[in-house]
Amino acid sequence: MDEGIIEHEVTLWMRDDIPDRMVYKGQRWRVTDRPTRVRKSIWTIPRQGSGMYGWRFEASDSTGQSRVFDVIRTECGWQVQHVYD
Repeated sequence: MDEGIIEHEVTLWMRDDIPDRMVYKGQRWRVTDRPTRVRKSIWTIPRQGSGMYGWRFEASDSTGQSRVFDVIRTECGWQVQHVYD
């Protein structure tokens, strides 16, 4: 599994406060599993503040390619922190 630290902005749509779909790097992705809420302890990059949280989920694009994403909520919106191929 290829892992990368990304930190790209993402547009994330929620359904009942859970990630449902997103646009990442100009590509549409649909969440295909049950997202897991994660806290700052899973990331090794230091962040300020104690309220950081995010989600880990699998998503697929229109071609059927699937990846696992870690997204975090920042002051500026959502960011993709990690992508696992």
